[in-house]
Formats: sequence, C-alpha cells, structure tokens
Amino acid sequence: MKKEYIIPIFVPHRGCPNDCSFCNQRKISGQIKDVTSDDVINTINYYLSNFKDDSKYVEVAFFGGSFTGIDKEKQIELLEAANIFIKDGKVGGIRISTRPDYINREILKFLKKYHVRTIELGVQSANNYVLDKCKRGHTFEDVKKASKMIRWRGFTLGHQMMVGLPESTMLDEINTAKELIKLKPKMVRIYPVLVIKDTQLERDFLENVYIPITIEQAVERTKEILKLFNRKKINVIRIGLQNTEEINSPEIEGSQVVAGPYHPAFRQLVESSVWYDCLAAKIKNLNSNVRQVEIIANDININNIIGHKRENVEKIKDFYDVDIIVKIDNDILPGKFEIKIIKTHFDFIENK
Repeated sequence: MKKEYIIPIFVPHRGCPNDCSFCNQRKISGQIKDVTSDDVINTINYYLSNFKDDSKYVEVAFFGGSFTGIDKEKQIELLEAANIFIKDGKVGGIRISTRPDYINREILKFLKKYHVRTIELGVQSANNYVLDKCKRGHTFEDVKKASKMIRWRGFTLGHQMMVGLPESTMLDEINTAKELIKLKPKMVRIYPVLVIKDTQLERDFLENVYIPITIEQAVERTKEILKLFNRKKINVIRIGLQNTEEINSPEIEGSQVVAGPYHPAFRQLVESSVWYDCLAAKIKNLNSNVRQVEIIANDININNIIGHKRENVEKIKDFYDVDIIVKIDNDILPGKFEIKIIKTHFDFIENK
C-alpha cells in the first residue's frame, strides 16, 4: 500500500462571507499574506524534496478559508499551479476545505476539471441553534445537500466538526456525529473549541458570556464521538488543532490561544481514554483476586494503552489494585489486545 502524504497550503480567511464567532483563520494558520501561484509551486517543491518514500501518493491540500468562495480567478491561479505537478505525475490530486453552502453542481464540475479529489466540509454541528449562535450563516440542511452532491459526483467526502461550541452539549455533539455518519464521509476531523484572540468568542469569554469546556470534558466528549466513527470504520484523520507557535498553551508567549481545552497531545489523551475504557472493562470481568496482568498488543497501540504519562497504568492500579505489564506482539492486529493473569492475591500471600 502506498504511503499517503498531504502538502498543506493555507489560504487564510479567503472566501468566508462572515466571521464565525470562534474563528480567526489568520491566527490559527499562522498565515498572514495572501498565497500566490509561486507560493504554491515553492511549497510543493519543498515538500516533495523532503518526502523519502519512492512509493507514495501525494495530495495538495488547500486549507484555511472557504476555497470555493474565493474569486474564481484566484481559484484558477492556485489550482493551475498545483496541476503542474499532477501533469508531471508527482502529485496525485488536490483536496480543498470549504463551506457547505458554497457547493453546487457548477462548482463541482469546475473542481473536477482541476483534479480535485477530496472535499472537506466545515460542518461544526448538526444543531441549527448552535450554528446560529456561532454565526455560521448556514444550516445543517446545507450540509446534507452538499455532502450528497459531493459523493454522487465521485469526490471523496470529508467532514469537520467541533466540540464545546457555545451552548452545545455533549448530547448535541454525539447527535452531530450520528448525523454525519448517515452522510457517509470517508474521513472526519474533530476539533475542541479554543478561544482565539481577536474573535467574538474571545469577547464573549472576557465578558463571561462563554465558558470553555475543560480538558477533561473535551476528552470525554471527543472519546465518545471517536468510538462512534471507529465503529463505522470512518477515518478520523485529526483530533485537535495542530500545535504551532500560534496555537499553543495560553501561558506561552506568542500563543494566540486565550483559553479552552488546549493540550499538545490531545489526540493521545482521547485515544488513551478509549483504551482505558476497554482495559477497565476487561479487568472488571476478571477474577476479583487478580493482582497483576499482562496486556499483549501491537506496537502501534502500546503508548495509548500505557496512557499519556502512564495515566492508564496508574489509574488501573489506583481503582482496581491491579498492576499492568505491557508486552509487544505485532502478530496481534492493531486495535486488538490479549490479557493474561500473571499473579493473584494468593500468589502474593504465598510469597510472604
């Protein structure tokens, strides 16, 4: 199987008709100046020169704004620059991110002409009340219509959703995930809401109108959503904003994050929490005299089994008085594990 690479090119805040309350794409992307065709060519060349695999599939991704909402001439300029590499066989296709209300038949026909393969829609929530509170400017009906058109015309569909939006509950977010599953995306991104400087959300936060969810709440909500997507084998390609100089802890100088559930290893916190639930359920079903178990799993899962800073191992010790030994066996499929009882209370008593 070919390894997939994405070359990200940020087109900050182009094409958006309004400012969503949580959004400041220039701060989130770290990109201030407008992108030109030369920028696209230079960026692609830079990434291609650093990819090591000879057998690979490469996509150029235009992120940051609503790509299909920017001036048509600008779209053509950027797409034609990327198409140079498609014609040379160095790049396999293009992906874009956009708003669901900026998709129609004519736009999709245009994108197909320029070898766009994947379209990610900023959904954020399936609750129209929450969308209105965030000043999204579209409804979930727009999401459903756009998603169906994208799939019917042979594009790969992606969705982006958020947890912790103003007045959004955990139930809202679980329902959003369920509604997205019905639309059959191939991939999903999940972002906890961070309060970014120079946004309406920052003003609401400073006036105590908006209270961000905690790290613990964000992990718990995202974990349940991740389980839903995993069950349907929908690839969750990102959990949390990428850590950059601008997107960092609020305590760090230069960070554009004012408040919210920021963590540099947010995805690991979520995935480790999923693993903890699995391990705890297995251990609860074991004989109550168990004192030590061996968890055998694929190397790819070991860090999440142990947990961030050994959190899972310590929690199971505290709650169940059971010690965990972790063993690697790559014959076990990723996502699976075996558990063996090593010692019981009676073994400890006999050794005394």
